[in-house]
Amino acid sequence: MIITYHGHSTFKLKGKKGSVVTDPYSDSIGLSLPRLSADIITVSHDHDDHNAIGKVAVSSRRKTPFVITKPGEYEVGGISVFGTSAWHDASEGAERGPNFIFTTLIDGVRVCHLGDLGHELTAAQVEAIGPVDVLLVPVGGVYTIDPALAVKAIRAIEPGIAIPMHYKTEKHEEHVFGELKTVQDFLKEYGVDPTPMTKLDIGIGKIPEETEIIYLLEQ
Repeated sequence: MIITYHGHSTFKLKGKKGSVVTDPYSDSIGLSLPRLSADIITVSHDHDDHNAIGKVAVSSRRKTPFVITKPGEYEVGGISVFGTSAWHDASEGAERGPNFIFTTLIDGVRVCHLGDLGHELTAAQVEAIGPVDVLLVPVGGVYTIDPALAVKAIRAIEPGIAIPMHYKTEKHEEHVFGELKTVQDFLKEYGVDPTPMTKLDIGIGKIPEETEIIYLLEQ
């Protein structure tokens, strides 16, 4: 299974049985989403920097992508998705509403996308998420957890691989995202300096026993 990063919180998971795109964004954030197709689209919350499902084309396998916007258990064409409820802020949604964490099982690999998680995970949420091979974790702060809480989330979940997302870049609209931390801020907080990669080719038997941080470049 191949994971590519397309900026903000958008990834494409491409496996043998199909593909999943997470949290597609609109052009309003300053980035331009590349042409992507998917069998499944997951949306962590209903904000336009995460819910632009019309920007994603259908794959050759389906007439329309299967869109997942709520917690639950789903199976589409041999790909399983499990949703867990969380919050977009540290006030149980009073500021920014709900956030849904989706874990996708594809080619035997469990990939967990934390969405715009805005608080420290509870023990019950960690248990509900379950085992994770690859964790996609926001690190920018302001609208999500910051680098320090991202490190806590990684250590609580204990994935084989963690990939940072939702951080400040030069392309982001400064007046909206200017206060976000950068990926380098997170890497410094974690104490690593990984070599950037363009994609992650991962499968059963390739998951590290101890958590490894992968820095994926935007494609």
